[in-house]
Amino acid sequence: MVNITLSVSSEMKKEMGQFPEINWSEIARAAIKERLEMLVKFKKFTEQSTMTEQEAVTLGRQLKQRVVARR
Repeated sequence: MVNITLSVSSEMKKEMGQFPEINWSEIARAAIKERLEMLVKFKKFTEQSTMTEQEAVTLGRQLKQRVVARR
């Protein structure tokens, strides 16, 4: 296993210190693993897409406007 260094703010470190029983390295590993799994699925899903990035941005904005309008 390799090591990486993660920087957090002093405030966050202080708050983390309030929970010494928590294995923060394991929390970070789990979060990174979850994000990687999501990115791999997203990449696989979009590999065959013919939609351009601009079309995707436009569609995203339209969907956001519709969601906001429903509220």
